[in-house]
Amino acid sequence: MDHPPADAELTAYDRAHLKLYLRLLDAEADGADWQEVAELVLRLDPRKDAERAHRIYASHLARAKWMAEQGYSSLMRAALH
Repeated sequence: MDHPPADAELTAYDRAHLKLYLRLLDAEADGADWQEVAELVLRLDPRKDAERAHRIYASHLARAKWMAEQGYSSLMRAALH
């Protein structure tokens, strides 16, 4: 998807993409260039369509940050039940 969900709750898409979200957060923490991350993690070619690649990168990174700050609580509740 070009954009991850914007739901206030954890979605099936989020659960399926946890590893991707973690890789995006790690890459940002390491100061990796967004184009390299888009190519290696998201399997996009920023040379082909930089605007789209950056949009997908930014939206998924934003969702990854949401997961780290808020969405994880849904995972914790599910793990406890």
